[in-house]
Amino acid sequence: MLNTTDILETIQMIQNQNLDIRTITMGISLLSCADSDIDASCEKIYEKITRCAKDLVQTGEMLEMKYGIPIINKRISVTPIAMLLAASGGDPIKYALALERAAKQVGVNFIGGYSALVHKGFAAGDRALIESIPEALAKTNHVCSSVNIGSTKAGINLDAVGMMGQVVRRCSEITADRQCVAASKLVIFCNAPEDNPFMAGAFHGAGEPDCVINVGVSGPGVVRAALAAAPDGLNITEIAELIKKTAFKITRMGQLIGSEAAKRLQVPFGIVDLSLAPTPAIGDSVAHILEEIGLEQCGACGTTACLALLNDAVKKGGVMASSMVGGLSGAFIPVSEDAGMIDAARSGALCIEKLEAMTAVCSVGLDMIAVPGDTPAEVISAIIADEAAIGMVNSKTTAVRVIPAVGLKDGEELEFGGLFGTAPVMKVNRFSPAKFIARGGQIPAPLQSLKN
Repeated sequence: MLNTTDILETIQMIQNQNLDIRTITMGISLLSCADSDIDASCEKIYEKITRCAKDLVQTGEMLEMKYGIPIINKRISVTPIAMLLAASGGDPIKYALALERAAKQVGVNFIGGYSALVHKGFAAGDRALIESIPEALAKTNHVCSSVNIGSTKAGINLDAVGMMGQVVRRCSEITADRQCVAASKLVIFCNAPEDNPFMAGAFHGAGEPDCVINVGVSGPGVVRAALAAAPDGLNITEIAELIKKTAFKITRMGQLIGSEAAKRLQVPFGIVDLSLAPTPAIGDSVAHILEEIGLEQCGACGTTACLALLNDAVKKGGVMASSMVGGLSGAFIPVSEDAGMIDAARSGALCIEKLEAMTAVCSVGLDMIAVPGDTPAEVISAIIADEAAIGMVNSKTTAVRVIPAVGLKDGEELEFGGLFGTAPVMKVNRFSPAKFIARGGQIPAPLQSLKN
C-alpha cells in the first residue's frame, strides 16, 4: 500500500529531481518480412512496423497523463537489418529509408536495428550493411545503427574492428555540416544484449518475441538528491544501502509503466533496464552522484571505486522491484549527455584513459565522446578494440560511441543541443596502433568463456 508520504515523495522526484521514464521501446521482429525481392521486403517492413506500433506514441502520452510521469522517448527496435539483407541482397540503403518512413508515420523518436552481428565473422549481408552505415545515417533522422564485433564466447573480430574505425570516421565526415551527427547514432558493441531499449544501440534479437515492450528508466537526479539529504556521517555501506532503496523506488515506476503499456498495446512485457541515464540538465548527472559520495570532481582517484558501488547498488535495488530485468542495466557515463561529466572533461579531471577504467565496472562503455577531427581511423579502431577487450574478459557489455569532431582539436567543443548536449573534444593518444589493427583475424575468446 502507498501512503501519503510515498505519493508526495514521488511528486517531488518528478517535479524537482528530473525523475522520468527515459523510454518505452517496442521491439518488433522483422524475420517475417524477409524476401528475395528487396523492394517487397521493404514494403513488408513498413507495413509491419506501422501496424504493430500505430498506437505506441499515443499510449505513452496517455500513460503520462494518467500517472503524471514524464515518458521522454517512444522508440522502436527491430531485427538486425543485415539478416534481411542476407535474403534479399541489393542496396541496404533501401532498408534504412523504409525504417525512416515507418518511424515518421508512427511518430517515434528513434528506430534502432540498422545493425549487424559479426563477433565471430561475416555472414551474407554483413559487409554490405556495415559499409552502407555512413550514408544510411546521413540520409535519415530517426534511424540508429549498431555493430557487435565481439563477445566473451566468440572473442573479437579484429577485421570488423578495423572496418568500424573507417566507418566511424566516414560518419563524421559525411555529416560534418550537422555536428557530425551520424557518428552519434552509431554504437560498436561487445556482448550486445538483445533486449536493450536505449538508443543508439537497440536492436530486436533473434531470440525475442515477435513484438514486445521494454522500458528504460532514469533517475540520477533522484539518487543524488537522496545522497545530498543524507547525514554527513554515513559510512560507505550505509551509502550503498541508501542508493539501493532509492533505485527500488525508481525501478518500481518503470515496472508499472511497462506493464501498463504492454497491456494496452496487447503485446508481452519484456524487461526493465535499470540504467541510470543522465541528461545535460543540471541535477541529472551520474558524475554528480559520485561527487556526492565524496569526490572533489568526477575523474579523481577513487572514481572507479565509487562507480562500482553505485552500479552494484542500483542493480541490487532495481532487481527486487521488477519481474524481469535486462538490457544494459547500470550507470551510463555518456560524456556529452551528463552535465557533471562535461564539467570534469573541461577541467581536465576526466580523460579517456580514466573513462576506460570506469567502463570496467559500469554499464556500456566509452559513450558520446568527441575526439579530435583528425584522429586516424586505426586509432579509433584501437579504442574500440580496447573497450571490447574489457567487455570480453569481464563477461559484460561494453560499447564505443565516439565522434571525430571534424575541424576541431582537443579543448574545443562540439555542440549538439537537446539530449545529446555538449561534447568537449578530448585528447587522444596518437602513438600508432596501425600494425596491430592491420593484422586482422580473430582475437580468441578468453578461458573464462569455457563455462559448459
